[in-house]
Amino acid sequence: MIDQLFEFIQNHPLLVGAFVAVLAAWLGYEFKRGNHGVDASEATTLINREDAAVIDIRDANDFKAGHIAGARNIPQSKLDDRMNELEKHKGKPIIVVCKQGQASGIAVAKLTKAGFERVSKLKGGMAQWHADNLPVVRK
Repeated sequence: MIDQLFEFIQNHPLLVGAFVAVLAAWLGYEFKRGNHGVDASEATTLINREDAAVIDIRDANDFKAGHIAGARNIPQSKLDDRMNELEKHKGKPIIVVCKQGQASGIAVAKLTKAGFERVSKLKGGMAQWHADNLPVVRK
């Protein structure tokens, strides 16, 4: 089996080189992006023990349909304009929440660039929060 692998590498150096380059680029991107995510249990620990601020970046209708208790709704499109509202939380943990846990990465990057030190996203977003049967507040 190993002999076949080495034979393949020798016969297809461009293909193997392209694969290695793509793999290196992907790994570099992942390390640069960093792992700023917390799961639901880590989030509840941060909220309960360290008074973490929860920023929900979904639109107002989704927020009203159900959100984490104590969360502040700042839609992602208005985050730049409303970032001054978060200045008092600069030294505290901040947890950014979106629908699926994907869009919150952009908000985490913006907040980190603005000088917020302990910013994390909720892995899986509100979809995972609901899947874990954790409580939500409806307004």
